[in-house]
Amino acid sequence: MHTYTAVVERCPDTGLYVGYVPGFPGAHSQGDTLEELNHNLTEVIALLLDEGVPELVGEYVGTQTVVVA
Repeated sequence: MHTYTAVVERCPDTGLYVGYVPGFPGAHSQGDTLEELNHNLTEVIALLLDEGVPELVGEYVGTQTVVVA
């Protein structure tokens, strides 16, 4: 079993949830709901893993608040 962290945003134009796994090329998808997005990401990652576990090119660290005056 593999666990990955996805970054999720909501597109203001379509209202879709868009997610990607930082540093995992090709690991991105979208969905009408967060549940659909999670399902779609799971399917995409499973397909990518069929080709072998990739060497990740980055690592999710977290978020940071930036204040600009």
